[in-house]
Amino acid sequence: MVRRMMTALGACAAAATLVLGVSNSAYAADGVLIIDGVAHLNPSGCFPIGDFVPAVVTNDTDAVAEVHSGPNCTGQVTWLIYPGETYHPNGSRSVFVL
Repeated sequence: MVRRMMTALGACAAAATLVLGVSNSAYAADGVLIIDGVAHLNPSGCFPIGDFVPAVVTNDTDAVAEVHSGPNCTGQVTWLIYPGETYHPNGSRSVFVL
């Protein structure tokens, strides 16, 4: 009887963990992502890097931004921009914020 109760409690805990994990992933980063002088408030998803020479990305959010070599966040991740950092993505085409 105790074993069944522990198994049921374990299953409920696992389900709650999954639900909380999924719901947290739907939120955008808090702060501002600035790409080539354009501010994106509480960004989430993929952003193109323009044709500015040199391009500049400033990450003033609470999340890490991934710089991708291709458009639409395709290709390799060429750099990670941590919160508070500015990066000059030479030849990269897009930025992804979780």
